[in-house]
Amino acid sequence: MIHILYIGIGGFFGAVFRFLTARFINNLFPSLPLGTLFVNVIGSFIIGFIMYNVMGGKQISPEIRDMLLIGFIGAFTTMSALAYESFRLFELSQFLLFGLNVFLNVFLSLLAVFAGKELYLILNR
Repeated sequence: MIHILYIGIGGFFGAVFRFLTARFINNLFPSLPLGTLFVNVIGSFIIGFIMYNVMGGKQISPEIRDMLLIGFIGAFTTMSALAYESFRLFELSQFLLFGLNVFLNVFLSLLAVFAGKELYLILNR
């Protein structure tokens, strides 16, 4: 039961940080949903860094790992917001922004996982 509590705590903080971060970024750049892009890329970097640390033998308790990955990152990043915001751009015939939004979210998130892995490798030489 304590394990679930850890995940819930991580989820609470992830959701709050996602809301605040996305709102801040979207206010700076209102024409493209960059808030979602930002949280997805940052979350992808964090998950890449943590997972490669765990796979590399770093000891982290299952409760803390799941609090960070399932709770915090699960609530911080969002596929549903990406899908909705992309669909709205498509629906509004903003096809260039639609394509750019989908491409940037997928490509930069994959690149961020790679960067997280590389940071792990650099720190563990």
